[in-house]
Amino acid sequence: MFRTTVAALTALAVVLPPAASASQFVDHIRGHVPVTLKVDRAGRAMVYYRKGAAGRHVLVAGAMNARQPSRAVRQVRFRIDYSGGWRTTRRPLWKSFPNACGAYDGPALPALVAACRAPDGSYWAVQEWMVDLPNFGLPPWTVRQRRSSLRVSHWSGAVARVELHTDWIYSRHFHEVFGQATYLGRPVYGFSSTRRGAPTDGYGRLLYLDTFDSSYGSGWRRENAFLSHAPTGVFCNGFYRNARGTGVGSRYRLRMVGPGVTPDVESTVGGLHDFRAGNAADLSYEAAQNVILDGLAAGGRQCHHH
Repeated sequence: MFRTTVAALTALAVVLPPAASASQFVDHIRGHVPVTLKVDRAGRAMVYYRKGAAGRHVLVAGAMNARQPSRAVRQVRFRIDYSGGWRTTRRPLWKSFPNACGAYDGPALPALVAACRAPDGSYWAVQEWMVDLPNFGLPPWTVRQRRSSLRVSHWSGAVARVELHTDWIYSRHFHEVFGQATYLGRPVYGFSSTRRGAPTDGYGRLLYLDTFDSSYGSGWRRENAFLSHAPTGVFCNGFYRNARGTGVGSRYRLRMVGPGVTPDVESTVGGLHDFRAGNAADLSYEAAQNVILDGLAAGGRQCHHH
């Protein structure tokens, strides 16, 4: 069986829910909206934005960074108060919430709309992007697919990393992207998921693969969404023909929902031409990529075919 979610080809539009915990989901919004982020000296954040005609103010607190995968301990998770502090403190904190957060000088992040450096040296960020696009370059047709997700994160030190590569597979007939998801040098993975591949614990992380200028159309289009595998954090996605083409593009972008309450991260890589039989450069490249994949996948059952 091919290593990607081939079964999804029969539906052509698997829609996966946002991860239960992560750069934690706060709200769905339509289009881009201005976002204000304030952080007080007690380590609480207040996120201000508008949804339609209504102003929103969301108090976020209680978590930082991420735990490594464990069956014994739950992943860290924010406490979120959509009343702007009233439910938590019986006071409308949002009306006069003090801001002690300074200019952001942390790592570059995708889809960043607000970020700052807290007095203790930790970072807070709000990212906004279209998480729920349908697979295989299909245009969105539901309200949820058309909306963007606001996601909040809080961390110190390094963020997660997505290593991304390309090669050819199955006698070099198909294109593939593969790689590994890690946090602080250790694999990112979960322990359980639905039949459609959505994580059901706090550790599983969805990775969203987009293809650029492909058979699906010009610009970035969603190719697939999938989990990194346990216990290696490895992932692999082959580009097989479906009703909309193959999805092979000139570039690929992979965005991962950050573990715990760390931010979402992404990597990009250039696409490949079709394999040229007998071409020395292609044979050498494929051999080198196979070595990389074998190293990343060692110790796990997935992503071993070449």
